[in-house]
Amino acid sequence: MASITPISQFQFLFNKTQFGIRNLRDVFFTNPKSRAFSRKSSSSGGAVVEAAAKKKKKRMEVVKATTATAEEKSKKRYPGEAKGFVEEMRFVAMRMHSRDQAKEGEKETEGPPVAKWEPTIDGYLRFLVDSKVVYDTLERIVEKAPFPEYAEFRSTGLERSESLAKDLEWFKEQGHTIPEPSSPGLIYSDYLDDLSAKESQPFLCHFYNVYFAHTAGGRIIGKKVGEKILNKQELEFYKWDGDLSQLLQNVRDKLNRVAESWTRVEKNRCLEETEKSFKFSGDILRLILS
Repeated sequence: MASITPISQFQFLFNKTQFGIRNLRDVFFTNPKSRAFSRKSSSSGGAVVEAAAKKKKKRMEVVKATTATAEEKSKKRYPGEAKGFVEEMRFVAMRMHSRDQAKEGEKETEGPPVAKWEPTIDGYLRFLVDSKVVYDTLERIVEKAPFPEYAEFRSTGLERSESLAKDLEWFKEQGHTIPEPSSPGLIYSDYLDDLSAKESQPFLCHFYNVYFAHTAGGRIIGKKVGEKILNKQELEFYKWDGDLSQLLQNVRDKLNRVAESWTRVEKNRCLEETEKSFKFSGDILRLILS
């Protein structure tokens, strides 16, 4: 005959905490598998689940919107960027001009226009001497190449040191005394030496602006000054061997290739140097009127 558990033993099991009436009731009403739980919580549980789903969806929408905003900022186009970094440099440089010099110009006009300048031979010689100091420095730096990318800009056809040496020799033959380099040229030279050894991006900003500005506004100035004080004599400083437009394009292509490896921060560092380049060059240019 099968044994029957004594009542006293059953009561002992029944009275244990985990099997007490209260606990049995809790288990009964909170067990998801029980019918009572299903009937009682189906409506309220569904509402909770639906609310949680809506909350999650809203959170995902916020994350998606934030991500989209971040991506939009990262894809922000800088003026000229679509055409290459040189176009960005050109755009920033044009803003350094006055409105009467360029339609993109944002600077106030300083002094009379070139057509009304009253240059002197002595002032022009000071300008040529200090310009040569700067070009000598630029050519020496790219030859030495403390950064490998500088070597890309050797023998571009835009070099001006040799041409300036010929011009100064011509003035000497005309009986003029060639002055010693002055502060504007020496200060700029020292700055370029120091900068080029530390940061390549801002140095190449100066390289670009010095050479390209001379082929544009520099030629206009040279022509006007030559008409006024040199009997329209055209200096070697304003002559290039070969097709100048092609020489410029070759350098643009090289600058664009070099800049492809730069981060946006490095590109901006280069662009930020434009104003300093214009200031240094402007100090030298004003020597013409001294």
